[in-house]
Amino acid sequence: MYTVALFGAGKIGDAITALLSASGRYTIKVCDQDPARAAKIADGRKNASGHGLKLQDSKSTKELLKGSNAVISALPFHCNKEVATIAHEMGIHYLDLTEDVATSQFIATLAQTGSSCFMPQCGLAPGFISIAAHHLVKMFEKVETVKMRVGALPIYPTNRLKYNLTWSTEGLINEYANACEIIQGGKRVWVVPLEGYESFSLDGNEYESFNTSGGLGTLCATLDGKVKDLNYKSVRYPGHRELMLFLMKDLGFENDRDALRVIFERSIPTTTQDKCVILVEASGLRNGRFEQKTYASTVYNQSVNGQHFGAIQVTTASGICAPLDILLSGKLGNKRGLVRIEEVLLTDFLANEFGRYYRDDKALGSL
Repeated sequence: MYTVALFGAGKIGDAITALLSASGRYTIKVCDQDPARAAKIADGRKNASGHGLKLQDSKSTKELLKGSNAVISALPFHCNKEVATIAHEMGIHYLDLTEDVATSQFIATLAQTGSSCFMPQCGLAPGFISIAAHHLVKMFEKVETVKMRVGALPIYPTNRLKYNLTWSTEGLINEYANACEIIQGGKRVWVVPLEGYESFSLDGNEYESFNTSGGLGTLCATLDGKVKDLNYKSVRYPGHRELMLFLMKDLGFENDRDALRVIFERSIPTTTQDKCVILVEASGLRNGRFEQKTYASTVYNQSVNGQHFGAIQVTTASGICAPLDILLSGKLGNKRGLVRIEEVLLTDFLANEFGRYYRDDKALGSL
């Protein structure tokens, strides 16, 4: 039986608790600044308990972490430096879901002197998308191009943006506003968000994609010097990008993100009737020939142990629970310090109890 402290009792925290509790192999301390919210998520779930969290109070936070094998941060990205620092001091494994590049760089530096494992940027993108991409890369003798495309999309879009809020509004806006790291012509460079427009079809549906920040996680560092071109773009329905350019650039909301968050949360409804589109394409030399390999899958909202969750909840929760389980079971070896999510094998991930929500035999059939 493993003991895990889960910081954050929001939508993703709810799904993480549901997965870990149902396994019967985890004791979960659900911790949130709102004790009632933590208690509500833990209520009725096997081996789960709710606790109040005062992150600014280091002593009480350390008390919560006592006896834990790991801490999962499902908090806003700006809280993660503090959580990681406390985990570092206590020698506890640390995992998070952040897409924020600066936060992940801080954690990577902290991990250099850590006695435990630090695995930032789990989830879907960053997260599973890097595991899938790294799997394709290893199939080639020489890699030319790796393209990664992900979109968390409403199934029934009705507004002009053709979008609903399905995860962190703050994180979404950061992806649209922060610079994006890619590999271009064999060099790591930074490009502008919302640029790099493409349109494509998948399973009879029309989509657009464009640069957004954070989705590559640590893959640029992992594949530096090993690939000519590597990039990540978010997938949306056609027309979304043009309206976001108007908001971010013409109206200047890239410099007033708090105001845009308030507007979005007031005007754009949330939904759990969603889907996550995942597309990874790699090309290069394989068996002496120039080939392309593609991993394409769509994960839909679904019921997990009798409770309905949105696709982004399922993929994000699964995307952190599976690496946690693989780490604690020893399949990553006796690692310490920074563990890049792409070090997890795709085969191990999909075979895992929690990773099975991503499993798509059609997507794997030709790989």
